[in-house]
Amino acid sequence: MKGILAIYRREMGSYFVSPIAYVVIGAFLVAAGLVFWIILSNVIQYAMMAAARQQGMPQDIDVPGQIIRSFVGFVGTYVLPILTPMLTMGVYAEERKRGTMEMLMTSPISETQIVIGKYLASLSFLCVMLSPTLIYYLIIGMYSDPPLPWRIVWSGYLGLFLLGAVLLAVGAFISSLTENQIIAGVVTFVLFLTLLFIDLSVGNSGTALGESVKYLSILQHYQEFSQGVIDTTNVIFYLSGILLGLFLTLRSLDSMRWRRA
Repeated sequence: MKGILAIYRREMGSYFVSPIAYVVIGAFLVAAGLVFWIILSNVIQYAMMAAARQQGMPQDIDVPGQIIRSFVGFVGTYVLPILTPMLTMGVYAEERKRGTMEMLMTSPISETQIVIGKYLASLSFLCVMLSPTLIYYLIIGMYSDPPLPWRIVWSGYLGLFLLGAVLLAVGAFISSLTENQIIAGVVTFVLFLTLLFIDLSVGNSGTALGESVKYLSILQHYQEFSQGVIDTTNVIFYLSGILLGLFLTLRSLDSMRWRRA
């Protein structure tokens, strides 16, 4: 446990020493704020037009629910896959380039502790990045009628966290394969872009292949969280993806040790 904490503290310190962390958080908050404002404006405008068509009669438009579903759905589908490679590209690649990976691997800290410590630090950074966006809901919650459905908010953010956790685990594995963090970032970005393209391509496909691809898509499993539904199947799917990413990273470090022996 001490080894994991030592790696965790070291990684968190390195995140906030590097300007990349501030660039990623700043870019995420600007993009999230802009998306939230556009969605809020469009949904309110649509609700007002619907009310005008019905001459002021009550209408069944769940404005707060639509805003939450649209926002967390957009962030999870488009924003996180684009920004995550910037977080993971240097996790192992930069250590290998500087030669500090050898020092870590010859220290009393095991490879498992290194992988878990680095991964927990990246998860913490993800939480730091996501948490300011909850302010949006606190603000609209003060003026919302009907009351804001916080169940959908928490479900959507659980989905964002699990999706981000899988992307971080996959990105860390790719970073462990190279000494060049630019290559790691580009490969991770292209992989996530390919997953998004495949997901959009088979969105309405009724074929067996399309259904199989949809089941394996990390983005498809995320959609139910943004609808306020927490299905244990989806939770297990994401946890399996996280464990697979960490296992492959651990094997990559083992391979590195044997190659240098």
